[in-house]
Amino acid sequence: MGWYSVRCVFQLIDAKDDESPYEERITLWQASDFETAIELAEDEAAEYIEDTTWAYLGLAQCFYLGDDVSTILSGTEVYSLIRTSDLAPDDYLDTVFDTGNEYQRHVEDT
Repeated sequence: MGWYSVRCVFQLIDAKDDESPYEERITLWQASDFETAIELAEDEAAEYIEDTTWAYLGLAQCFYLGDDVSTILSGTEVYSLIRTSDLAPDDYLDTVFDTGNEYQRHVEDT
């Protein structure tokens, strides 16, 4: 079992003006692999938005942290960013997260 951080993106769907806030949350998960970590994060994302006006946009990005991080607890939020945008959800994801110019890297199990 190793530790993984997973970033999920949310949109405030009840915005009062033309720009919609988006939030990026990174949570930590102890899991056996990338797929399990993402599944855990997406389950938590559904709970996070329950009874709110936030929507989970279906974007989950995972990074392997290693297996020697004994002080981290599952579900610890390690990063959050909220920004406003006048872009629709799909356009926002394409513009901000999936432009083709991203550099993503993860540490593989050895």
